[in-house]
Amino acid sequence: MSCEHLICAQCSHPVAEARCPTCRAARSEMHRHGPSLSPYLVLAVLVVALFAALVLQRVY
Repeated sequence: MSCEHLICAQCSHPVAEARCPTCRAARSEMHRHGPSLSPYLVLAVLVVALFAALVLQRVY
């Protein structure tokens, strides 16, 4: 669910606009996310690890 479609009961404006303290609190609660890694970063780390493993295999 996104806050774009929610209407604030206190100010009657979209929550996404955050015009009142209630809107700001609701928007910040909805957009609170934990740390996340982008899929591209994970892929890059895996490619580097694979390359390092291949180089180490050739060296030893």
